[in-house]
Amino acid sequence: MNIAIVCYPTFGGSGVVATELGLSLARKGHQVHFITYSYPVRLDFLEMNIHFHEVHVEEYPLFHYQPYELALSSKMAYVVKTYHIDVLHVHYAIPHAYAGYMAKQMLKRENIEVPMITTLHGTDITLVGNHPTYKEAVTFSINESDAVTSVSQSLKEDTLRLFNVKKDIQVIPNFIDLKKPLPLSPCKRAVMAHPDELIVTHISNFRKVKRIDDVVKVFYGIQQKLSAKLIMVGDGPEREAADQLCKDLGIKKKVLFLGNTSDIDRILCFSDLFLLPSQSESFGLSALEAMAAGVPVVSSNAGGLPEVNEEGVSGYLCPIGDVTAMAERAIEILEDKKRLAQFKKNARQVAHRFDEDKIVPMYEALYEKVKTKNNALKLEH
Repeated sequence: MNIAIVCYPTFGGSGVVATELGLSLARKGHQVHFITYSYPVRLDFLEMNIHFHEVHVEEYPLFHYQPYELALSSKMAYVVKTYHIDVLHVHYAIPHAYAGYMAKQMLKRENIEVPMITTLHGTDITLVGNHPTYKEAVTFSINESDAVTSVSQSLKEDTLRLFNVKKDIQVIPNFIDLKKPLPLSPCKRAVMAHPDELIVTHISNFRKVKRIDDVVKVFYGIQQKLSAKLIMVGDGPEREAADQLCKDLGIKKKVLFLGNTSDIDRILCFSDLFLLPSQSESFGLSALEAMAAGVPVVSSNAGGLPEVNEEGVSGYLCPIGDVTAMAERAIEILEDKKRLAQFKKNARQVAHRFDEDKIVPMYEALYEKVKTKNNALKLEH
């Protein structure tokens, strides 16, 4: 099939999932066309069957905010028409599904029909989408999609509760490529910590919803009992405050801020425990990536995290904001080498539920379904 994928090209979970989905589909022989404003961070330039179409937004003094949705919908229409796209798959309801609807209207004038699948990832629903400014547009975009998916049952329930959605929502969880070889063992831990230090890791976009201060506070509790180092991967608005909190708590020398990086696999190879105390998580892709690398997770019980992190098996779930409970659970895992080894083994096993080979065929089946339905409608007309 010729499949167009519209996403954000950033380090965020939706962009990562959309990119990995496109790569997996391309390896299966599908032609995959990415449409976005810059090259996705995890996309390999040399992959077969991958095409990239950059959305250019011209700068006009007339506009206080440049009209990205207009440029995006025009580019989508062009790509669909030029490359005979079978399915348009947009990640995020706004602006992508909204722009997709406009592209479909443009194409109808040329008697071109293309089905659009919208995948909901979380922020477009629970934060931005539910704002009164956007709520009507989000509801409209979802209902005008030919098929809708969400990355967790929790997000599906949130969507149905917050919006007047008439479309069926299919849950297709995020996935991980477990065929990808793990970094060669033994990992070179010495570049990150002393031999006697445990390594605790957090990866995110450092937004307020990630509760970055809780990451630091949980680690503060851990290092009072155990020799440990904290690795903070990512960047965002909360980084500066987190850095200051480390100084205030006197643990600055025990915390490494690495910024954004694509070298996640090597970092997780070093890690003994992953912290994710988020206020809200539609799925928790970073937790799944940690588990796939054999790293147990201590997380909040927010959103879709209980669907990913199995309590007492791959790690522990704690109430949002309960840094004391999280520190205690982390110490419980880390203080006993035999117990830690078992949690690491369990984490990898739980991650197998989300193997790419189990999840991507669900998208392929949905593509085939909407394509077949679209072709049948063409014949009727």
